[in-house]
Amino acid sequence: MESVAYNPNLVPWERPAPNNVAGKGHIEKPGHVTNIVWQTRAAVPSAYENALGDALEAAFAGGAKSPEDVVRAFNHAGFLAADGQSWTEDRFLSEMRRLGA
Repeated sequence: MESVAYNPNLVPWERPAPNNVAGKGHIEKPGHVTNIVWQTRAAVPSAYENALGDALEAAFAGGAKSPEDVVRAFNHAGFLAADGQSWTEDRFLSEMRRLGA
């Protein structure tokens, strides 16, 4: 059995819809299989996405409670956006929407 670090059967940006037939398609019956992290992502996270996650954890650990706080923490730590620019609140919110957060 081949092991992968993501779910190749996910349809990008398809909104979840309730399904009354358990086990239909490629999804297991709820409660019968452990839901491991990579079952719910369509690709392995990039280095940037991992760094963004680390920066978010550090911002929240430092007391960030709003997007403005997160942006301040990112810029203070020198963590740049994917395009190499400093963060703004609009840029941060746009990136969260793009990544599906």
